[in-house]
Amino acid sequence: MSIAQWVESLGGFAQKQQLVALGATDHALTLAVRRGEVSRARQGWYSTRPVGDPRFLAVRCGGRLTGLSAIRAEGGWVLEAHGPLHISVPGNAARLRSPRNRRARLTRQRKFGVELHWDCDNVASRGSTTMVALRDSLARVILDEDLETAVAALDWALHTGRIDSDDLDRILRSLPRRYWFIREWVDATCESLPESLSRTRLRLRGHHVITQVCLQNNRRVDLVIDGAVGLETDGEEFHWDRFLLDRLKDIEIMRADLIPLRLPAQVVFHDWELALAAVEAALKHGRSGNSGSEQAACACVPEFAGEPARRHPGRGGIS
Repeated sequence: MSIAQWVESLGGFAQKQQLVALGATDHALTLAVRRGEVSRARQGWYSTRPVGDPRFLAVRCGGRLTGLSAIRAEGGWVLEAHGPLHISVPGNAARLRSPRNRRARLTRQRKFGVELHWDCDNVASRGSTTMVALRDSLARVILDEDLETAVAALDWALHTGRIDSDDLDRILRSLPRRYWFIREWVDATCESLPESLSRTRLRLRGHHVITQVCLQNNRRVDLVIDGAVGLETDGEEFHWDRFLLDRLKDIEIMRADLIPLRLPAQVVFHDWELALAAVEAALKHGRSGNSGSEQAACACVPEFAGEPARRHPGRGGIS
């Protein structure tokens, strides 16, 4: 096997001692780098990943992806496609480098949008070569990001089965008690990022929201708001083969005595004021003839303890 094949078999990143154990020589390693078959991420580290890959940049810094950067790299529900690079490094880490300029000193890291997190030994002992364990990334998101961002990441992890309810409890127990309220804002039945963002934003404005409500024929509406509006959050791509099915679902929503409303994902993402105006206009019409349903919906949604702040206070290491 070639150097590149060995590195790829090890997950795209390999230390020199791993490759030497497989039979690599110094000459072969140098030749592979010169030919562009592998890149040297940092001293003693080789990779087949593009130099712009966030995982490559994390290894170059001497750490691993964490927080929102790790969730994004895993394909999680993150609104912004780009953002600061969150890198976890051991508490005793030294000789850290800039991800884009090996000769730059640590004091220049923030210029490139890098957030370094000096984590405890427990975090350092979990995860892979390039990323901390998912539970530690999620804990970091709760600590560092606003409520809607943290809830979306947790919704994704639960809905896709990457964590379960017990895992969520363990994550929250690792954090100060003031963050535990987020448990009541997360919903494992949520099916998409625009649905998650809509639910959290509406609840922050005091609306009662129920997720994935069953209609006839076992179909479900994404969100029922104040017992009056059935909200569907359409995906980012339009599919003609779904047009008829979506219109039929709108009919079922009306048959359930709800006002049907569809919001495209891009409107939820980038023009929430317009989305909110549409929801409130629909509620204005729906409430006049649907007060009984509204009361029933409100009874199904608990009141929440804790402070639903848009920005979580405080930072710190994760245990």
